[in-house]
Amino acid sequence: MSQSRSDRTRIVVRARYAATARAGEYEAEDACCAPATERETGCCGPAPAERVRRQSRVMGYADADLDLLPDGADMALGCGNPMAIAELRPGETVADLGSGGGIDCFLAADRVGPEGHVIGVDMTPDMISKARRNADKAGKPNVEFRLGEIEHLPIADGSVDVIISNCVINLSPDQEQVFRDAFRVLKPGGRIRVSDVVATREIPQQFRDDDGLICGCMGGASTIEQITTWLADIGFVDTTIEVAEQSRGFIKNWAPGTGIERFVASASILARKPV
Repeated sequence: MSQSRSDRTRIVVRARYAATARAGEYEAEDACCAPATERETGCCGPAPAERVRRQSRVMGYADADLDLLPDGADMALGCGNPMAIAELRPGETVADLGSGGGIDCFLAADRVGPEGHVIGVDMTPDMISKARRNADKAGKPNVEFRLGEIEHLPIADGSVDVIISNCVINLSPDQEQVFRDAFRVLKPGGRIRVSDVVATREIPQQFRDDDGLICGCMGGASTIEQITTWLADIGFVDTTIEVAEQSRGFIKNWAPGTGIERFVASASILARKPV
């Protein structure tokens, strides 16, 4: 991707998610996944509280976990549930790439316990402010939120046990660099446990050029083959990418009438840094 196009993508994505973070009552016109007249809800678009809860259930979150979250932490911005694959253990350090309102950070904090540590990273100041307010409400001293780009994480080398992320890496204009920096901050033996949208076949160029589909976690999706190659070249091992075919149903609702669901699906991406 050219530098100018890369910068434009980052600016558009940041602006759209800032609007989502600032929304008090969720308004359809703040959504970016599809025109307000066509969409119900989607990965980057806000929605009323009852639809947020319903969407999170579809993504695999249990009501018992959602009930523990502070108001505003669950924004229904994901495409899966990284907590279901993270296998977190007490005392571990976790980094959440694109932490949004903090949903996965707060759930991770409960799993790693008071001896563990969770770092949420987001490039949008409004999201960081929202997440920090949520942290104050949650009373979780083992969670912190840092402003930064996921391509250049504000995290020390070799300091993280597990990296999680939910429907964010596809938004990056340099996804290879995201995985490369993830490798840098992971400890030897550390692991990636990510839910993201991937391309299961080549996405038509008109979709890749559509800002709404890019912000909506669809237009920027990388192919499974490309992600697998990146991870291997960087040095990751034990890579598995598991596509959730049923996810095409809710992706269809993100951009009705476009047919984008024929090209992308949600997937679990698992890999490990060698010891």
